[in-house]
Amino acid sequence: MSQPLQIQLLDVKDWLDKETTPLFGPLKDKATSLLKEIKERINDTTEGIQKVLENSEKEMNKSSPKTYRFARNANKFAQNFTETIKAVTVPDNLNYENLQTLCSSLEKTIASLEQQRREAYPYISPYFIFDRRRLDVFLKRLYDITKELRTFLTTKYAKVKTVENINSQVDKLLQTINEIKHNQESRKQTEERKGTIEKEIGEIQQKIAQIQANAELNELMRLNQKIEELRENVKHELRYLQKPFFKLQSLARVGEATVPPDEINTLSDYLGDPFMALAAEENGYSTLKSILSKLDATIAQGRLKLKSTRLRKAQDQINSILNKDSLVQMQKDCKEARSQRKQFLASETIAVLQGQLKQLQNRLGELQKENEFASSRRKALEEEQRKLQERKEYLRKELEKNISQVTNKNVQIAFTA
Repeated sequence: MSQPLQIQLLDVKDWLDKETTPLFGPLKDKATSLLKEIKERINDTTEGIQKVLENSEKEMNKSSPKTYRFARNANKFAQNFTETIKAVTVPDNLNYENLQTLCSSLEKTIASLEQQRREAYPYISPYFIFDRRRLDVFLKRLYDITKELRTFLTTKYAKVKTVENINSQVDKLLQTINEIKHNQESRKQTEERKGTIEKEIGEIQQKIAQIQANAELNELMRLNQKIEELRENVKHELRYLQKPFFKLQSLARVGEATVPPDEINTLSDYLGDPFMALAAEENGYSTLKSILSKLDATIAQGRLKLKSTRLRKAQDQINSILNKDSLVQMQKDCKEARSQRKQFLASETIAVLQGQLKQLQNRLGELQKENEFASSRRKALEEEQRKLQERKEYLRKELEKNISQVTNKNVQIAFTA
């Protein structure tokens, strides 16, 4: 088997033109000749109907009772005929698609003109007989040249269509290659941006680690963690009193329970943040005990309704706090942790470090989002590149196949590096 002929993609159109000119040159000349003849036939037909229009107007102007109605019918027919044939446009650009469009347009127009003719002639006869015969000759010639164009397109010019399609495929392949190059450039830019972001992320993470390694800040972070643990512990210890506290607060607001304003405020604190409320009280949490005493009395009076199980657990917790000082050690731990935290927060060094840490963490969050976007962008571009490469190979194979069909030569398309 002979080696395929290597042709650069950019040279395909010129090479194909040279290869096909001996075969398709005469066909294009014939198409040009047909277009010229079609224009002439359309002009002849237009002149023929114009004659009917002029003569019918002259006859109408005579106002003869004998011919007026026939002349008016002929005039209306001529106007409609003229408008229909004017709709046909003969293209200047010679290609298969334009010829096909012209041929279809002519066929529809001629069918319409024939129908108008059949419908109008009975109402015009026997007048304008010479004008009608002349128009019929022109219309028949237009029909014949249209039929010839259809045959030419179907039997001979179809191969020219293949060549035109090849030129179109060359353009599509060139466009796809340009899209591949653009995609590669976008991927390169995305990779560079991603590398810059990841480098900055690493630098910021290193700075954060250095700040967090500071002994004072590290101790503050440990203390914050301890406070969170204490917050959960206090909340747990008061878990069965949350609903009774809400109910007592509601009763106090409507005047069904007597609770001083300062205790109402403290009650709200215990509902919001039990840790801070307990740590803020004096040793022995006297305000909490006073609230619990009122809560216990309200329960005993039957004004605070709870399910039996929940009521029993609430009463056990009230008894434990009022009579067994179950929160003494926890309050001590809360006060100590809160006091230590205040001392640390008062430190100028800690304030500066926390400010720096917050800025770095905010920036780190922004960069991580940018990095995620860059990763998604890279993935999308890789998928687009895969599809473009597949399209490129498909178009190349189709192009080689079509060229071989037209030229009977084994051709291989080459791309400039």
